[in-house]
Amino acid sequence: MSEADKSGFAPEWLELRERADAAARAPELLRPLREWLSVQAPAAARDRLVIRDLGCGTGSMGRWLAVRLPGPQHWILHDHDAALLAHAERRLPPTAADSKPVTVTTEHGDLAHLTADALAGTSLVTASALLDLLTPDEVERLADVCAAAGCPALLALSVAGRVELTPSDPLDAEIAAAFNDHQRRTDIGRRLLGPDAVAAATEAFQRRGATVLVRPSPWRLESAEAALTAEWFTGWVGAACDQRPDLAPHATPYLRRRLAACAAGELSVTVHHTDLLALPRMPSGPAS
Repeated sequence: MSEADKSGFAPEWLELRERADAAARAPELLRPLREWLSVQAPAAARDRLVIRDLGCGTGSMGRWLAVRLPGPQHWILHDHDAALLAHAERRLPPTAADSKPVTVTTEHGDLAHLTADALAGTSLVTASALLDLLTPDEVERLADVCAAAGCPALLALSVAGRVELTPSDPLDAEIAAAFNDHQRRTDIGRRLLGPDAVAAATEAFQRRGATVLVRPSPWRLESAEAALTAEWFTGWVGAACDQRPDLAPHATPYLRRRLAACAAGELSVTVHHTDLLALPRMPSGPAS
């Protein structure tokens, strides 16, 4: 499983989206996760959670989740970008929800080397905005290694392929369709799942006996998020035009008037995402 290309995920973009990400994440998945960790996880995991954050970026998942889970925690941050890893390591919260200590280490490199053996002793695998950048084979492999290790997975903020803009524009649907096709593109020989990723992951984990819960986690961007809206919208239209160059003559004035509306506080955007929690099959015998 190779980590998807994140060349467009500059630290500035990740910082810009963090507040919207935090507001969007599905907190209702935390209760079943806490229950699983407190009852079904091995005793060692209940003594100290070991959490592996795949494609961690600047560490926004750790900053959101560490303070919402009780008990001592050790986070292992994975990313192929050493600068992002260093940034994330410095900014993880020092304490958990119950003031127990949180420690952190980093692993620099490709996720292709993630195996069930590597996950031994891991209490939880997490990832944000990564699932939709994977291929069908990579999703199958992720489900496989998590199942083999008996490890739950919390996979947040996967694109759902739906965007709502207010007020609407006649070109919205065509841009959205082209963007979704771009998300499903073949990239350096890899066919990305894009908006199909959550369905593929749900099926993959369920085939391995996991209980899978999915919840919506939409960005709701109003005037207070104008900078994020403008940056996202520019990238959204750009990707659509990359996929369909014939859209460019119409997309240029479309982008201009939409950005003007954004700057005036007259554009609202809902970008739909989905959070997924996969809980491994309950062991046949008592937990030890």
